[in-house]
Amino acid sequence: MSHNPYEAAGFYDTAIAEGRHRAVVGGRWDETGRIQMEVLRAAGLQPHHYLLDIGAGSLRLGCKAVPYLEPGHYWATDASRAIMLAGHREELTEPERLDPAQLIEDPRFEFPDIPQTITHAIGFAVFPHLPMAYLRRALTNLRGFEQLETFLFSVFLVPDATQAARPYRQPDGVVTHDIRPPYHVLAEDVEHLARCTGWQVARQTVMLPRGQVLYSATRL
Repeated sequence: MSHNPYEAAGFYDTAIAEGRHRAVVGGRWDETGRIQMEVLRAAGLQPHHYLLDIGAGSLRLGCKAVPYLEPGHYWATDASRAIMLAGHREELTEPERLDPAQLIEDPRFEFPDIPQTITHAIGFAVFPHLPMAYLRRALTNLRGFEQLETFLFSVFLVPDATQAARPYRQPDGVVTHDIRPPYHVLAEDVEHLARCTGWQVARQTVMLPRGQVLYSATRL
C-alpha cells in the first residue's frame, strides 16, 4: 500500500473541487514561491531564459515566474495536469502569458514535448515525496537538454546511514523516513546519483521551508 497521498484515487479532483489547489501542494504558498524565485535568480535566471518547473503543482512558482519571464518561456510538468490548470485558472494575473499547452502531465519524469531551449530547471519539494529512483530518472533525462545551465532541486538529508534507517526530525520539525514519504537521503546518495548520471552537484546554504536542502546541478 502506498503512503503517498498524491497517489490516492481522486486526490487532485477532490482538492480542486474543494478549492484546495494551494493547500495540497504543501502550504506556505507565497513564502515558498518567493524563495523559489530568489534561488532561481541567484542561479542566473533572467527574463530571456527558458524555465522548466518540475512538479509545478498549482503554479506556486509559476504565478511569479510567468510575469518575470518573457511570454512562452515558462514550461511546467506535474503528475496531474488538472492541478496545473487549476493554478492557471486561479493564480495567474495575466493568464494569456502562458499557453496551457505548456503545462504537461508527466508522472515519470520523461519530459515529453519540452523544448530544447530550456536553460534552467527546478524541482522544488518534489523528490521528498518520491523514492530516490525518481531523482535518478530526472537527472538522466535532463541530460538531453543541451542548453540547460542549472538544475535546482531540494531534498531532506540525514547525517549518517544509522540515522537514515529510522525516522528523523528535521530542523523545521517535520519527521522524515527512508522507505516512506516524506523521504530523506544521505548527501553521499545525492552525490553518487549525480556522478552516475553525468552531473556535478553543489549544496547551497540557503534556508528552505521545513528544513529541506537545496542542491544545484551542472553537467560534467
